[in-house]
Amino acid sequence: MEAIVVIVGFLGAGKTTLLKNLIKSALVQNWQPFVILNDYENANLDIDQLSDDIDPKSLKSLSGSCICCSGISQLRDTVNRIPSRPKGITLIEANGTTDACSLMGFLGVGIDARFLPPIQLSVVDVKNWQTRGEHNELEANQIQVSSIIALAHLEQSPLSRVAQVTDEIKAINPSATILPIDTLDLSQLPEVTPIDNDIKKLAHHKAHWASCSTDLPNLPVYSCIKEICTLLPSTILRVKGCTQIANETHFTYFERCPDGEVYVRPYKGSPTTGAKLLTIGPGSEKNVLEDAIKQSLHLVSVEGSFCAFS
Repeated sequence: MEAIVVIVGFLGAGKTTLLKNLIKSALVQNWQPFVILNDYENANLDIDQLSDDIDPKSLKSLSGSCICCSGISQLRDTVNRIPSRPKGITLIEANGTTDACSLMGFLGVGIDARFLPPIQLSVVDVKNWQTRGEHNELEANQIQVSSIIALAHLEQSPLSRVAQVTDEIKAINPSATILPIDTLDLSQLPEVTPIDNDIKKLAHHKAHWASCSTDLPNLPVYSCIKEICTLLPSTILRVKGCTQIANETHFTYFERCPDGEVYVRPYKGSPTTGAKLLTIGPGSEKNVLEDAIKQSLHLVSVEGSFCAFS
């Protein structure tokens, strides 16, 4: 029977990085993974980055709806249409604001008998755990029914912080296996069983946030990326973008995480939907995104800044 592993975690926790590592591990061990990735806006931006490692026919993006409610039927249908493989495993990455308890309750109903009961794997950003202000409840909710909780960003946290976060996680989910993200062994996942904890339900509207996307022009210099991320309001908790810089032939990907950190890296290939700027969180409106782009270009033009940002 085929295992279904649902990866959840707050915005920027490290879900996609973990997903990439699980795919590579699966292929090394001769597994045949099928990957489903859900996001508010243009999930293709992330899933395109996986096509070098896995056959595009084994990749499916689900954009524009939340798989914990309105998108659950589409998710369930997608899972049931996955081809049977000799050594298959299905990996589902949920968007960063998913009501993880509702998702597991709904997904377990109506799945074909050839699949094992879905299990949930949470990624917890140790550095920023429960520093989300009004969103702390959502972050805590996401680990309640997880069988495994993977601790990320440990290199940025002292041992005392790791111990504190571990104790807080155990208080919420005493049944989960808690381990550093880099020690997670893919071969153990099919043997893991779902957790049946007493859960505290989340008011579902807290898992539904504004999101938006707009076209992103070529940027003249890397410093425009920093300007755009700085100009977008802090209420927007997740910023992603992909475009070309100056005369470079390759695309560049960038993201601003909820803690304000900005990361920039090369983008493999070309995004199928073209260069885009995507945001999640209150204040995500197209005019806000477009104004930030225009202002960044103006500031760079006025200041004559040609410093590289990375």
